[in-house]
Amino acid sequence: MTDFYSLLPALFLGVGGMVLLLGGVLTKASDTTPGITFGAIVLLAVAAVLCWVAPDALLFGGLLKTSLFTRYADSLVYLAAIAALILSVDYNKRERIARFEYPVLVLFAVLGMIVMISAADMMSLYIGFELQSLALYICAAMARDSVRSTEAGLKYFVLGALASGLLLYGISLVYGFAGTTNFAALGEVFRAGARPGTIVGVVFVLTGLAFKISAAPFHMWAPDVYEGSPSSVTALFATAPKAAALALFLSVMAGPFAHLTGQWEMLIQIVAVLSMAIGALAAIGQSNIKRLLAYSSIGHMGYALMGLVTGTAGGIQASLVYIAIYVVMSFGAFACVIAMRRNGQAVEQISDLAGLAGEHPAFAFAFAVFMWSMAGIPPLAGFFAKLYVFYTAFNAGYDTLTIIGIIASIVSAFYYLRVIKVMYFDKGQPGFDKTSAGAGFVMAVGAFATIVFVVIPGPLMALAGEAAKALMG
Repeated sequence: MTDFYSLLPALFLGVGGMVLLLGGVLTKASDTTPGITFGAIVLLAVAAVLCWVAPDALLFGGLLKTSLFTRYADSLVYLAAIAALILSVDYNKRERIARFEYPVLVLFAVLGMIVMISAADMMSLYIGFELQSLALYICAAMARDSVRSTEAGLKYFVLGALASGLLLYGISLVYGFAGTTNFAALGEVFRAGARPGTIVGVVFVLTGLAFKISAAPFHMWAPDVYEGSPSSVTALFATAPKAAALALFLSVMAGPFAHLTGQWEMLIQIVAVLSMAIGALAAIGQSNIKRLLAYSSIGHMGYALMGLVTGTAGGIQASLVYIAIYVVMSFGAFACVIAMRRNGQAVEQISDLAGLAGEHPAFAFAFAVFMWSMAGIPPLAGFFAKLYVFYTAFNAGYDTLTIIGIIASIVSAFYYLRVIKVMYFDKGQPGFDKTSAGAGFVMAVGAFATIVFVVIPGPLMALAGEAAKALMG
């Protein structure tokens, strides 16, 4: 019964997703999408509550594990998925891609993310990884009549299959040299050291996970997929999978591979530096707001990995705080992107924002808050997220890494502030559409949380600290 209660949120999502799928297929109503989307949002909200009342346990002989760490990461995934579904209602209808399969696919993708986060064995890790990936491949190509969307789905599938193959090869090497796939057993084996073949396996596992968070140099899919996918789908890609994959990254590297820190620490530093550098420099020349946010997300993953480099509970806490703030900033920013419409048509160029502050001051203010926060400028939440990871890395003796992070943050401020400059100081043609209710709601919640964090940072910091302790044992 303990296994059942601990697994109740995942069971609730899986069974609920299948019921909604059958309902969409069997219902004779002309358009079941709004009802099924609402049902999916309710399922996610209930699952979010259930995950906090489920007991801590090691499930199915060590395949899955629930703890405060998994509940923290699960909550971020649920929050991001709910925001993405709210944004999809009006957008998908306007773009004529409203299909009942989309919210069902989101549910199954979230189920895969929950399994990933709770994984305590390489086998359950891979099952969750693939369940999430297969659902998201379809979501990327949801606009079947769009060449851009189809191309994005194909690119994501091909490169994602490559990443899955690398991850699986790494798992096979680790199993071959260690003789087990269980996280706890691997930790005991590696306590006495590891053979070179095992280290090669760890590198391949790291590569597969780095792909999922679009960390450089495994980021090549992100700009094209972000740009080509429908904006409602991009809002999902930029938030929930990133939170789940980074949580898995932390769980694997600080769990079974914790005793191999000396072998993988430099690799994580290289990945973090490349991500911050590419995220800062490649976005400067972008004219498409979705591509700019894609490169921005690459940079943010570099900052988040700085906490992991330290290998301490404080570093993990900094990464958890960072990813929580990043999720809120990102779904708020993509709510603004979805609200970018002129004369009934969606627009994506940064230049299209000219004159926005004069027509829709509230919209422009919210967008400015997210750009200001992502740039890491006080007093908004993004500043404290960066300050915390820089402070943690510096105190752990990673002076060079901290300096590179600060420089990358300063450089990236240019393209964030350029968006604000276009909205407030460039003259544009009138014709902005009224913001939809869903986008306005998500935008307002995200902006409020980003601003208010400076007043009440304590609860998130304390919760992240306890989650980090739960992970580190």
